[in-house]
Amino acid sequence: MDLVRFERQVPKKFFKYLENTEGIYEVRVITTFKSIRILCFFDHGYLVVLANCFIKNTQKTPKKEIKLAEKLKEEYLEDKNE
Repeated sequence: MDLVRFERQVPKKFFKYLENTEGIYEVRVITTFKSIRILCFFDHGYLVVLANCFIKNTQKTPKKEIKLAEKLKEEYLEDKNE
């Protein structure tokens, strides 16, 4: 997370927009043994809200994880507007 905090622009290799989603981005965390993904979204363009996290075992991001992130984003925005 230091990379995200201190870099003016995070390299695409670590942070990218997931196409065909409702504003969901993927943060890539690579460790010695596992590839961890954190799905997130922006609130007002500057606050990054972390939605869900999983260990990636396949080439593509699982659709169920994307759907969960979109659902959590929707709930977050609904709660915020109440």
